Amino acid sequence: MRVGDRLPPLEIPITRTLIVAGAIASRDYQDVHHDAELARQKGSPDIFMNILTTNGLVGRYITDHFGPGAVLRKVAIRLGAPNYPGDTMTLTGTVTDLDGATAQVRVVGANGLGHHVTGTVTLTLPEEAGS
Repeated sequence: MRVGDRLPPLEIPITRTLIVAGAIASRDYQDVHHDAELARQKGSPDIFMNILTTNGLVGRYITDHFGPGAVLRKVAIRLGAPNYPGDTMTLTGTVTDLDGATAQVRVVGANGLGHHVTGTVTLTLPEEAGS
């Protein structure tokens, strides 16, 4: 692995089930994440994904690529365009820094509206992978 290496993209279909299940799993019971009518009353065209689900998907993307021995040390993300049902989010990543067994990856998750999530993940790799 080298600075500049790109991770393969991961396409995630954004379904109502994913949005609602992620909100329930993270105990986020805000109506905008499960009730389409109330979300519309609050100005949104539909329910949308919460940040905790996005955070989990970013973590999954990194650990799917680097393996179960990778330890996420820091996940710093910022949300942009909402993830609505019926769209697809494509996660991409680029290795931006390496220091021994520690790597930093710049992550972008884009959907039909633009960038849903941008940020960096700092992880520690198993010694044999970080060499």
